[in-house]
Amino acid sequence: MKTEPTCIVIFGASGDLTYRKLIPALFNLYRLGRLDEHFSVLGVARTKLENESFRAKMRDVLIKTEKADGEILENFCQHLYYQAINTSDSQDYAKLVPILDKLHQTYTTLGNTLYYLSTPPSLYGIIPECLAAHHLNSEKQGWKRIIIEKPFGYDMASAKALDIQIHRFFEEHQIYRIDHYLGKETVQNLLVLRFSNGLFEPLWNHNFIDYIEITGAETLGVEERGGYYDGSGAVRDMFQNHLLQVLALVAMEPPAIINADSMRDEVAKVLHCLHPLNEEELQDNVVLGQYTAGKIEGHELKGYRQENSVPPDSMTETYMALLVQINNWRWSGVPFYVRTGKRLPTRVTEVVIHFKKTPHPVFSPNAPENKLIIRIQPDEGISMHFGLKKPGAGFEAKEVSMDFRYADLAQPSLLTSYDRLLLDAIRGDATLFARTDTVHACWKYVQPILNYKANGGHIYDYEAGTWGPTAADKLIARNGRVWERPTGKMVKKH
Repeated sequence: MKTEPTCIVIFGASGDLTYRKLIPALFNLYRLGRLDEHFSVLGVARTKLENESFRAKMRDVLIKTEKADGEILENFCQHLYYQAINTSDSQDYAKLVPILDKLHQTYTTLGNTLYYLSTPPSLYGIIPECLAAHHLNSEKQGWKRIIIEKPFGYDMASAKALDIQIHRFFEEHQIYRIDHYLGKETVQNLLVLRFSNGLFEPLWNHNFIDYIEITGAETLGVEERGGYYDGSGAVRDMFQNHLLQVLALVAMEPPAIINADSMRDEVAKVLHCLHPLNEEELQDNVVLGQYTAGKIEGHELKGYRQENSVPPDSMTETYMALLVQINNWRWSGVPFYVRTGKRLPTRVTEVVIHFKKTPHPVFSPNAPENKLIIRIQPDEGISMHFGLKKPGAGFEAKEVSMDFRYADLAQPSLLTSYDRLLLDAIRGDATLFARTDTVHACWKYVQPILNYKANGGHIYDYEAGTWGPTAADKLIARNGRVWERPTGKMVKKH
């Protein structure tokens, strides 16, 4: 099904995100026939470019990254336009009015406009106000929607202030807070796995599940983002948004129907049930770490404090591990162990559901563990582990697995996360976008961790190329459990 006729306005169009993700995503939707022919893309930024120079830059990007060529590429590029303005100057937005009027007329897009804020967070409150000053937020003719990238606020106070600022000019139904993790196929499949199979849902509770792990691991350091990252850290960069959203999808109740309101209602309920962390729990259940020099695959790596633009005395965390508890009927007593970090041995994001052991291991004193692994990236897939008889005499049980990999579907038309989320925003489907109350609930839970860190919370060292501080192993070992040690590949392809 194609989208409605639309004009897509990208603020920050000369930036990295536009080149790497947004234009390739729109081109892929166009190539697959998912984008209506009646569309235009208007790039807006401070950089001085003309329509043709902008098209040439985007054409080069698409040839390089998407291996695009021929008539489809040329037709797509003819839909691209550009206007340079000072994005902090309200008066300069007057330049957009005649351009948008002409684009709506040329492509018969009926006034439908999607604004994408691919800009520094400092502009998230300014751009909506400047648009409103020229009535470019008005829905008297066509819908108007605005996509806002993370981070949505720096803490609880700034997130609330930003919400108030944006809501002066755009209604909640117009605001789409994007988290590209939620656009990943495997994250969405988590919901289908749970709610379309009678096999799993009866087991998805404290009666059968021992504990749950959520891991977001990266082999990379901060690269050239040291200045930005040092003001953010692992808690803000990964946990507050990506991993808390994944946790909510794992733990949510079945929605009454599959639509944006019902789905986001259930996500909000989970986040409101997160057990608040008091001083003692911050000391016992939170581990913060910072990587030092080490090796990954034989390559010597410098420590975080030696990275470009990072202060030599920085106390910013590049790792965190946390025991999360959910105060509701379904999850009472089930610990959720969440960890994320940079310069870890493997790049992987996955959820591991550890089921309770058999109460009486008849065939073996060490019964195989029953677990379900949901791999979000890379090598997306699902793996179920259970025990079967080991070949030969006797009845010794051996752990085996049943595996599914998305790569084995061999579908080149599979949408990327940005493909999917841009498509949903144009269609007006906000299911996979964060709502105000869920953003506030996430910050409310995270704020005590930020306060703990600001007040001198301990930062452990860990060597680059290891799985983080030993304190994180001790955290999960208190109840006789261990972290999964994932590899880069989920299963071997046959």
